[in-house]
Amino acid sequence: MAAVLDNPTAVRRAAMDLLARREHGRVELTRKLRQRGASLELIEPALDRLAEEGLLSEARYLESYVRMRANAGYGPLRIREELSQRGLARGEIEQALRDSGFDWSEQLREVWQRKFSGMLPSEPRERAKQGRFLSYRGYPLDMIGRLLRGGSLDD
Repeated sequence: MAAVLDNPTAVRRAAMDLLARREHGRVELTRKLRQRGASLELIEPALDRLAEEGLLSEARYLESYVRMRANAGYGPLRIREELSQRGLARGEIEQALRDSGFDWSEQLREVWQRKFSGMLPSEPRERAKQGRFLSYRGYPLDMIGRLLRGGSLDD
């Protein structure tokens, strides 16, 4: 039976249970607690306290999310969009992407190598297929174009 989230202690415990599994952003945590029946009047003070205690951190969440998605082969455009949809500030997202330390050119090359065995497209149809895949993964079109032309990504 699900716990009733009708008091500050229950809301805090539920929030901490969610945070124990993985980092969450404030908007995402609020949404999950609302789905479990907590009221905003109880959620806001609980999340404020968790943030003051350092248990809820947007910066940690951003770092964790960027690392997770980049390691899964997604590019900066896709990651930026996903984080925006999760209610995070654009400036914070940009800072997290800059601070991530990922070499997006190298990431792009690795994803392409894994998916297409490093075979440059010989015909327009194959070039379009590879370009669509890499674009869907969230890599910038200029980087994709340079890669598929066989040029250096560091230009």
